[in-house]
Parts: sequence; C-alpha cells; structure tokens
Amino acid sequence: MLKSDPVGRARGLAWESAEATATRAAGTHTIFTKGEFFRFQEVIIHAYPLVPRHPRASAHPRRPVCWSTGTANPAPVSWQDSFTTRLEALALLQSLNADLLSHDSATLTLDRWCASHHLSDPPTITAERVHDVDKPATAAQRELLQVSATEPLGYRRVRLHCGPHVLSEADNWYVPSRLTAQMNEALNDSDIAFGRAIQALQFRRRTLSATLLWAPLPEGWEMAAPPGMAHSAKLTIPPYVLQHTAVLALPDGTPVSALTETYTSEVLAFAQPARR
Repeated sequence: MLKSDPVGRARGLAWESAEATATRAAGTHTIFTKGEFFRFQEVIIHAYPLVPRHPRASAHPRRPVCWSTGTANPAPVSWQDSFTTRLEALALLQSLNADLLSHDSATLTLDRWCASHHLSDPPTITAERVHDVDKPATAAQRELLQVSATEPLGYRRVRLHCGPHVLSEADNWYVPSRLTAQMNEALNDSDIAFGRAIQALQFRRRTLSATLLWAPLPEGWEMAAPPGMAHSAKLTIPPYVLQHTAVLALPDGTPVSALTETYTSEVLAFAQPARR
C-alpha cells in the first residue's frame, strides 16, 4: 500500500495553480516573446520554495526574507500556526505572485484577489494617495525610463485598499510628457490608481524583480521532516510579504513608469482555509 504524501500533494496543487496561471497568460496575452515566456516560466519554477532567486536579491536585499515561529505582527485573521497552515500560506502567496507576474495591471489583479477572497463588499480596489512625500528618481530609474537628467518626472506614493485592508504600497515615478493631459490631471488632482488612470494607453508591464519578503516555511522544507510547532499558537506574519519592481511601457516599448510595489500581510486577511 502506498504511503499518503500530503506535503507532496499540496505542493503539487500549488504548482498546478501557478502553472495554470502562466498558461492562461501565454494563451490570452501578447506581452511575451517566446524567450520571455520561457524566462517567465523559470521565474515561477524558481519561486519554490518562495525565497529570493533574483541574482541580486541576496547581495542587495530590500528587506530580509524571514521565517520564524516567534512573535511578529499577527495575521489579520486568526490562523492556527501549523505545518499545514504554513503550506497553505505558501501556496496562496505562490498563486498571488504568479497572478501578478502574468498580468499588466497590479490594480486589476488585486481587484480579482479582493473579490475571490471576499475581503470586502463591494470587492473593489481603491487608492489612497500619500501626500507630502517626495522621492527624487535615481539615475538608474531615469535610465529605465529613458529620460535625461533634466526631464520632469512625476512621483506618487499610493496605498491600495480592499475595504479596510491595505493590500499594497507603491512608489511610482512616471513621465508626464508621455501621458495625455486628462491622465496627468487625474493623477495630480485625485487618488486614482495609476493603472486605472492610464488604462486607455494599453500599457505593458515588464517585471524587473519579484522578491518574497516572508517565507512561511524555511528553505529546503520539502526535503526535511516538518518542523515542530505548537498547534494552539496563532500564525504570525511580518507586515510585508512580497515586493515587485517593474516598468510600465506603451505598446511600442516606450517606458512611462518605473515602480516599486510592496504587498502587505493583509492579502491573507480572510478566514483560514477549511479542512476537507
């Protein structure tokens, strides 16, 4: 009689979910060349077991990836701290990461995440612009945007909410001269999310890095016995769990925006998955 392998089953289901997302992206979008699609698949494969795989991630981490059974910020909804629960959290972060990587608009991706996980009613992403904050673009960011040192750039810091939950915080440097007057007015005078404001441009997203800031399980977990943990304890999650850097470009490849998006623990602010 074959031994039951719940870890292998769960890991396989998580991979199937990510692979299905990648397949959907390849079938319904034209944002990938053949080579880019294979590189995208490599990113998804290397995301297991959800630790930084970007070549610069270890040398220049923005925030350390952490795995801990100790105290941190509690999960927005009480999840029991167990190996199975951490495996579920890993699969959920894997799915969100794959969804973000395979779509152009993070705002619209969070719209779907908010709705499918019943985080708010109505399940709509709203933007909150953080005022009185300014970050000059670095020389590297200007190079990404293909602008000179004197080209005027816009800057916005925005939090994306799903009801009471802040799902992400984004820093965005953009080129006003490449947007319409109506788009610039909306960006200057309202809290609209950048992706919604420029949606008519049919922009394309090029992800530069995708870094997991929290790994629910330690590296190499699939090759070792499950770590011991108290089943009565509540799962603790750090405030930030995932970070992407990306460039948004017009269909002809002209860049319009360079951004850094940091996703919070609130993406898991729903009831613990039911046992079957």
